Amino acid sequence: MDNALNNALLARCAQKYGTPLYVYDFHSITTQFQAFKNAFKARKSLICYALKANSNLSIINHLAKLGSGADCVSIGEVRRALLAGIPKYKIIYSGVGKRDDEICEALKSDILFLNVESAAELERIESIAKDLGVVARISVRVNPNIDAKTHPYISTGLHENKFGVDIQSAKQMYIFAKNSPHIEPIGIHFHIGSQLTDLEPIRQGAMKIAELTHSLLALKIDIKFFDVGGGVGIRYTDEREIPLYDYAQAILEALRGLDVTIICEPGRYIVGKSGVLVSKVLYEKHNGHKRFVIVDAAMNDLMRPALYNAVHTMRVVQRDNIVCAEDLCLSEGIKSHQSRADVVGAICESSDFLAKDIVLPPLAHSDIVAFENVGAYGYSMAHTYNTRPRAAEVGVQDDEDFLIKPMECFENMVADEIKALEQRHTGN
Repeated sequence: MDNALNNALLARCAQKYGTPLYVYDFHSITTQFQAFKNAFKARKSLICYALKANSNLSIINHLAKLGSGADCVSIGEVRRALLAGIPKYKIIYSGVGKRDDEICEALKSDILFLNVESAAELERIESIAKDLGVVARISVRVNPNIDAKTHPYISTGLHENKFGVDIQSAKQMYIFAKNSPHIEPIGIHFHIGSQLTDLEPIRQGAMKIAELTHSLLALKIDIKFFDVGGGVGIRYTDEREIPLYDYAQAILEALRGLDVTIICEPGRYIVGKSGVLVSKVLYEKHNGHKRFVIVDAAMNDLMRPALYNAVHTMRVVQRDNIVCAEDLCLSEGIKSHQSRADVVGAICESSDFLAKDIVLPPLAHSDIVAFENVGAYGYSMAHTYNTRPRAAEVGVQDDEDFLIKPMECFENMVADEIKALEQRHTGN
C-alpha cells in the first residue's frame, strides 16, 4: 500500500468519517494510469478505464482530467462516464445483455462504439439504428478460446464462457455489418479474463485477433480500433505482476503491419492498489479453540473474500487508542500472545469473513484495522444485505482527505419503499 495511506491518516479518517470506511489514494490512481498510458505512447492508443472496478464519480472525474476514456458494461455506467466528464468519443459500451432501451440511449448519446457480443444483439442494434435514422458504430467481441489461467469466475476467453463469439461467427457478423446501411464496423475486441498474471495467454489472444483483423481488412472492412480489453493483475499476496513494458510489447508485436488505434480497458490495475477498507473491532469471541475477531465491516462491504476466496492483507492501524507504527512492530509481550484468528462481520452467513486463519495480536473494542488493495471490486460490489448501509468513501490527495460519498442512511435506503407503501394504502 502506498505510504500516503499511513496509519495516522487512516486513524484520523476513521475518527472523522466513522467506520466501515473506504479510503482511496488519488496519487496512486494517477501513477497507475500514467504508467499504462506511457506503456503505449509509441502508438496511437486510448486507455479506457473500466468503470466496473470502481464507479465513484470523483474517481472517474479524476481520470477524465488525466485523459482517460471509459469502458462501460451498463447504460448506468455510460451515464456516469458522461456525468463525470469523459468525452462521448472516448466511451465504449460492452456487455452481453443490452436491452433495446439501453441500445437506443447509447446510440443517441453518440459514444465511440458498442461492443457486440452475439449475432442476435447485432440484429437488434441494426433494427434500432434504422428506427432512429442513425448509423451504429460497432465492434465485435471475439472469444479466442484461450485459457487465461485465472479464477474461473473471472475467466472470459473460453468457449464455455458467455462472452463474445468464435472467430468464424465474428467474420459472418462483420460481413453482415459491412453490408448494412445502418451499421459501421470500426473496431475489434477481445478480453480473456481478469487478474491476469501470465503474459502468454494475452500474447496468444492478440496474435489470434490480429490475424482475424488482417483478414477483415482484406474484405474491405475498415477496422480502426483494436481493443485488447483489460485484466492486467495486481499483487494481493504473492502474485507475480506482468511488467507493463512486456505487456505492451507483446501486443505491439502482434499488431505489426496494422495501422490501428490500440484500446486498453484497465480497471483493477488503475484503482486496485489505491484503496483500503478501514474497520473497527467490536469484540473478540472464542468458540473452544477457535478465535474470531468481529469487526464492523462485513461481506456486504467487501464481497471478494466470500465470492472468490480472495485474500486482502490486513493491518492493525490503532490499538488501545494508540496509532501503530507502520511496520507494526509489537512489544515482545504482545508478540508472545499473538494467535490465529478469523476476522468476520455481523452478517447472518458463515460466508461472512474478511480474513481467515491469520496471526493477530490481542484486539479490543474500538481498535482499528484496515484491509489492503480494495480499490477495485470493493465498494463497486458492495450491497445492503441484512439492511446494512454501504460504507462512506473518502479520497486522499496531498495529505488532504475529502468525502466522495457519504455512508448510506436508513431513511434513504427505505424511502422508495415507504413511498410505494403509502401509495398502495391511499390508492394513488
